Amino acid sequence: MNPVHKKFSRRARVATGGAVLAVVALAGFGAVSANASAPAAPPTTATSANAAARATTTSTHLTIDAATKAAQAALDAAEKENQRVTVAVVDRNGNTVVTLRGDGAGPQSYESAERKAFTAVSWNAPTSQLAERLEQAPNLKDIPGTLFLAGGVPVTAGNAPIAGIGVAGAPSGTLDEKFAQAGANSVAR
Repeated sequence: MNPVHKKFSRRARVATGGAVLAVVALAGFGAVSANASAPAAPPTTATSANAAARATTTSTHLTIDAATKAAQAALDAAEKENQRVTVAVVDRNGNTVVTLRGDGAGPQSYESAERKAFTAVSWNAPTSQLAERLEQAPNLKDIPGTLFLAGGVPVTAGNAPIAGIGVAGAPSGTLDEKFAQAGANSVAR
C-alpha cells in the first residue's frame, strides 16, 4: 500500500475525494454558466465582417407548414377531379419534405412524384418543358433521380427555385402538372 494511504483513514480518503470532485464540478459549471451568459463579441473590424459575409450564403426554404399546405392543395385539386394521385414536395436540394399518397393512388406514383419534384427544382422549370428538351439532349434522362414527364413544377422566390412539387398518378401528365401548379399557387398566396 502507498505510504500516503497509510496516514489517512479510508473515511478521510473518501471524504477528500468527494470534496475534490465537488470543487471540479462547480468550477466546470461556473465556466459553462459564464460562457452561456456572456454576450457574443461583435466583429472586431469591418474587414472580418466583410470576410464572413463573403464566406457564407443565405437561402430560402419552404417551411414544413408551407410544404404541407402545398401538397394538400395539389391533392385537393386532384380529388376534385376524381383523380387518385401522389404528391411530393422537395426542398431546394431535392430532399423530400412531404409526400401525400391519395386514396387509391398507384404504387408507382410515389417514386414518380418525388422524381418529378426533384427534376422541376433542379432545372427551375416545369417538367413538361424539360421533357421537350430531351429532343435536343436525350442524355438528360440518364441523370440519376430525374423523371422527364409532365407533372412537376418549381416553387420560386425571387426567380430562384426553393422547392419542387411533383404529382403522379393521373391519366395524363397535363393533369398531374395542373395539380402540381395548384400546390405551387397555394404557396404564392
